[in-house]
Amino acid sequence: MSRGGDSTATVPEADFRSYYGQPVLKPPVWHVPHMPLYLYLGGLSGASSVIAAAARLSGHDRLALAAGVTAFAGAGLGSGFLVAELGRPERFLNMLRVFKVTSPMSVGSWTLAVHGGLTAAGAASAVTGLLPLAGDAAVLAGALTGPVMATYTGVLLADTAVPAWHAARRELPFLFAGSALASAGAVGMLTTPRAEAGPARAAAALGAVMETAAAAVIERRLGLEGEPYQRGKAGLLMKASRALTLAGGLLATVAGRSRTLTAASGLAITAGVLCTRFGMLEAGKASALDPKYTVVPQRERAAGRRLAVVPDQENGSHTP
Repeated sequence: MSRGGDSTATVPEADFRSYYGQPVLKPPVWHVPHMPLYLYLGGLSGASSVIAAAARLSGHDRLALAAGVTAFAGAGLGSGFLVAELGRPERFLNMLRVFKVTSPMSVGSWTLAVHGGLTAAGAASAVTGLLPLAGDAAVLAGALTGPVMATYTGVLLADTAVPAWHAARRELPFLFAGSALASAGAVGMLTTPRAEAGPARAAAALGAVMETAAAAVIERRLGLEGEPYQRGKAGLLMKASRALTLAGGLLATVAGRSRTLTAASGLAITAGVLCTRFGMLEAGKASALDPKYTVVPQRERAAGRRLAVVPDQENGSHTP
């Protein structure tokens, strides 16, 4: 009852709370630019190895060479950024002591090690001309590790408790696959004569569509947990990614007409993919720092479970 005897005063609706407004979760401690660049380079290497194998089988030798070298360079540079993120090289070696198929980090560590070796062997053979059969075998084997390399980082993010990442667990592998394919196609366009770069242009356009579609589904399906992708620094990066990737993908369809269009398409897609990687990290940090992205969805799920139990109790079918 309010002061003055007004019995109509109502209690304000309870809102989410955390302990003195502090974050419920610790934000990701991954560093910038180490981790976003590793995510980019790993995807680039994985998709490039698939393009290299397809180009080898279809007779596009110049594209196969460029994609194979790109796959090796991406794996090597990505490993360097990962080691820098970990702080000491032996920490990466420690992750190889066991293999757990249920752990995205364990699967990813072993994939990186095997994929890096295969791309190194394939690129060395292609550049030197030595052991061509062994080199071709390494390229074809790299096409098997490539898809895992391109997508496992999306699974790794989704396997955390970070709200913006975990809620997008269905879409992240597709987003990372599309992003990786677009980046590999873009680099292939920039490093291969236009007459032989047709498959790279097709890969870039397809990847751009896949990434843009997956990002749109994330923002629409997630509701509250999708807000971090649309606000603040992450929102700016994701908007820039969408514009650059779509523009680059559209240009890729006509890039065979001139070097200028090829350069514009490849650079726009590359910039867009990098914005995606940096935007994903920023969105994860923002969702972990704001307690509402943890508390509100938890309460909504709890309320939904209670509503599901009540009809069962009324029908006498609820079991403890």
